Amino acid sequence: MTTPIEIREDAGIRTLHFGSEWVQGAMRIARPWNLELEYTREMLASLLLIEEPRKVLQIGLGAASLTRFLYHYYPQMQLTVVEIEPIVIAAARQYFKLPEDPVRMHLLTGCGAEYMLASTKKFNLILVDGFDQHARAGPLETLPFYQACRTRLTDDGVLAVNLLTHSYRASLGRIMQAFEDRALLFPSCESGNAIAFATAGNTIDLSLEQLKENALALKTQTGLNLLPTLSRLAQAKSCLNNRLVL
Repeated sequence: MTTPIEIREDAGIRTLHFGSEWVQGAMRIARPWNLELEYTREMLASLLLIEEPRKVLQIGLGAASLTRFLYHYYPQMQLTVVEIEPIVIAAARQYFKLPEDPVRMHLLTGCGAEYMLASTKKFNLILVDGFDQHARAGPLETLPFYQACRTRLTDDGVLAVNLLTHSYRASLGRIMQAFEDRALLFPSCESGNAIAFATAGNTIDLSLEQLKENALALKTQTGLNLLPTLSRLAQAKSCLNNRLVL
């Protein structure tokens, strides 16, 4: 990374920047386990689609928001995190309360795409959120990478990918190709992010009412409120006959 990272604080919120105004991650200092940024909350709408995942892969660490949340609320979960920049890992440890637990969390320094292409491990949930200082995902938005993600999912597994709305169409097309059209793009959130979900194993078929019940249970368990996300999903008519089918 040619541009040094920056740590800023304002109104009790600490943010990570890659030499620009663009926020790469955020943490409310008083509530470090919560998800401060809307797109991180929407990435975890994947938790509504599957039973509680036990093996999770996260590509792109950032400010460790997803890592902290999953580590805190899912004590039985095994986390594997791949981050290409050592300086980001160091910042997450020093400023963003990255958990230190080699038993429950396997933290790797390296390219997420290379890891996916070389790995043989299977995961219930794969979260992809990796960009450089120019908002480019590089090899994390290629067809071979998405095909590798498909191979690494269990039969009940789900892939969740953070896409930027200014360039999501090409990436979504590659996800659709890799997963044989079994993908869905959630409506863009105000931050300019759009989250794509994909699966390749067992069919996911949930009514909006079932999704709402799952969301209420998740809110009770973790405080994460995804009911507004489901409202936007219904308004966007992404669910034929009020059912989400993947």
